[in-house]
Amino acid sequence: MHLLYVDESGSPDDASHDFFVLAGVSVFERRTHWIEQDLNQIAARFCPEDPQSIELHGSPMRGGRDRWRRFSVQTRLDAVCDALHSGVVSSGMRNVRLFAVVVRKNAMQGIDPVQFAFEQLCSRFDLFLARLHAKHNDTQRGLMVFDKTAAEPRIQTLAREFKYLGHSWGKTRNYAEVPVFLDSRASRLIQLADLVSYAVYRKYQSGDSLFFDVIKDSFDHEGSVVHGLYERL
Repeated sequence: MHLLYVDESGSPDDASHDFFVLAGVSVFERRTHWIEQDLNQIAARFCPEDPQSIELHGSPMRGGRDRWRRFSVQTRLDAVCDALHSGVVSSGMRNVRLFAVVVRKNAMQGIDPVQFAFEQLCSRFDLFLARLHAKHNDTQRGLMVFDKTAAEPRIQTLAREFKYLGHSWGKTRNYAEVPVFLDSRASRLIQLADLVSYAVYRKYQSGDSLFFDVIKDSFDHEGSVVHGLYERL
């Protein structure tokens, strides 16, 4: 099974946030353990005696909030870049693919940015799975795994509608189940999705591409056509 770990950056309701980002990290199920081990090594830099107590989250790491306050700015920035490189770039042999939807909220004209972004992400991952089936005889199904959110019932309802009633471009056909939701404290892969979504958000919201430049070539693509990064600007 191909798992898409998903998280968001930028509040859809906060007027101070110009952009909303929904991003996902696609990993084949048998590869997740090795990525988790790589990320655990980075967490161990900050608490060798209990690496699992360290959550890798982009905003507090960059901003030096909470337990990150006692580490230098450069140490924190390096850790984010290293986590993105270890979890995504150097995991290329593990067939890691990224997906992200970037929405400028004032361009939506009454359209719900969360629903719009989820429809885009859901359909693009479904097409990725269909492409694997058609071109590589990979018949594995997919599953979306989200960080815990108040939008859980809404997202699960949308996923069912996309399967049975259809979305703007057809019906989804390659999902094993509706999305599931995990506490990010229990999942390094959800934390990696947070780092990816934050990297994309920083690029568009603040013009800061430090983190984005690490992962810019890892979005799902076919030849020169990039399917994994969608902008509504």
